[in-house]
Amino acid sequence: MKIAFQMDPISDVDIAADSTFRLAEEAQVRGHILFFYTPDTLSYQSGQIMARAASLTVHREQGNHADLGPFEQVDLSQMDVIWLRQDPPFDMGYITTTHLLEMLTPGVLVVNDPFWVRNSPEKLLVLKFPDLTPPTTIARDLQTLRAFKETHGDVIVKPLYGNGGAGVFRLGPEDRNLASLHELFSGINREPLIAQKFLPDVSNGDKRVILVEGEPVGAINRVPAAGETRSNMHVGGRPEKIGLTARDREICEAIGPLLRERGQIFVGIDIIGDYLTEINVTSPTGIQELERFDGGNIAGQIWQAIEARLATD
Repeated sequence: MKIAFQMDPISDVDIAADSTFRLAEEAQVRGHILFFYTPDTLSYQSGQIMARAASLTVHREQGNHADLGPFEQVDLSQMDVIWLRQDPPFDMGYITTTHLLEMLTPGVLVVNDPFWVRNSPEKLLVLKFPDLTPPTTIARDLQTLRAFKETHGDVIVKPLYGNGGAGVFRLGPEDRNLASLHELFSGINREPLIAQKFLPDVSNGDKRVILVEGEPVGAINRVPAAGETRSNMHVGGRPEKIGLTARDREICEAIGPLLRERGQIFVGIDIIGDYLTEINVTSPTGIQELERFDGGNIAGQIWQAIEARLATD
């Protein structure tokens, strides 16, 4: 198959951790032909969806991990699979790429399905499952946010479309900074904020569960660094081996059918204690950590799911 990866510059990835690199590596092992392009080169040209792409060969050697052919204008309708793998922010640039890629379907399998990526932002899709999530409010109005904090005391406040732990604040019962934070964020953009009741269980870790076609294939635990609320690994969170609990499986059973229906083949969900906090569909991570801890081939399972979808189309 011809496989194109729409992603951030491949020269910058950490090959020991990057999930997109691992997906490309496994595709290469399976005999597929790889291409690479960055989202800024995606374009619509007289009825065709084009990108300035190069052939790609990957090697597990940091600094010499990607051989690229010459960049040329490529008609993406000639691809069998396109991976939508650039990192957020989930802004209008990102959203535009989903509209363009959607024009290639169903002739090309775009993973994850761009229509539902666009309509399933990480912090909004969870709202369909209020029984699984901690108390939450989404609002731009300061009075609403204040009322939520008065009710729950200890809360987390963050940008609705943020990512990677950026802009995440914990406001304890005695904290008086909500109005200042609201003023700060309101000066940056016109988006609402999301506030959730603080979950003390985060000190034990924020679990990332990976699902393939709606089925859980394993989990890693991300433990915050000392003095940190955030557990994201790039801000010092420590990955640890962990299994799936009965509650984790209950959550996956509840959300799995919707993910399959929406063509979300590779998804990472976040669970703190007994609560689902995010459903990550844009560019989920965790494959390599899970493979190291559990010894399985998660990338292979993802490709098996893709090949099965293509076989039935």
